[in-house]
Amino acid sequence: MSPTPEQPWRVCDRFLELRSHWLTLIGEHLEDHQGVVLEYWRIEKADSVIILPIQNHQILLPAPSYRPGVGQATLDFPGGRVPQGADLKERALSTLHRELGIAADAITHLSPLNPDGWPVNSSFSNQKLYGFVAHIAEGMASRGGAIAQYPATLSGINDLLQQLTCLQCRAILLQWWFNASEGFDRT
Repeated sequence: MSPTPEQPWRVCDRFLELRSHWLTLIGEHLEDHQGVVLEYWRIEKADSVIILPIQNHQILLPAPSYRPGVGQATLDFPGGRVPQGADLKERALSTLHRELGIAADAITHLSPLNPDGWPVNSSFSNQKLYGFVAHIAEGMASRGGAIAQYPATLSGINDLLQQLTCLQCRAILLQWWFNASEGFDRT
C-alpha cells in the first residue's frame, strides 16, 4: 500500500551513504504517495546557529569570510555548526568568543529567536537553523573588534540588508526586526 500525501514516503532501499566530517550524502529509492519509485539524493548536515550581536544599539559583524560556494568573501553574522547533542546556548557563546573575541561575561542577555529551530529544508538538504540575539555590555570591547557596525534602526537594517548575501543571516535579522516592530522585546 502506497503512503498518502500526508505520510512519509516509503524507503525502498538506500544505495549510497557517504559520510564526512561536514555532511552525509545519501542516495535512496523512495516510493511516493502515488506508488511511483523515485531515485532521491539528499545531504544531511549538522544544525546551524547564527547570533545577532548588539552593543549600544549597534549590530556588530566580524570581518568578511571567504565562501567557496559564492567565490568571494561575504559579510555574515557570527555563526557555525552545532554538533549533535551540543548545548545551543553554549555554542552561541563560544561562537561569539571565536568570531568576535567577546567573552561570555560581557554578554548581558542572550536569547533565542526561534527555540525550536527553523527547518532549512529542500529536497536536497536537511538541517535546522537556530538564531540568538546577544546584547553586549557597554564599554566591553571585543578582542580585535567588530569589522562592521550598523545602527539598529530601520535605516541601518536597510543598509545591512544591502550587504548581507547569506539567506540565513537575512532571516535572523528580519525575524529580530519583525519582533521589534511588533512591539516584542528586542531580545
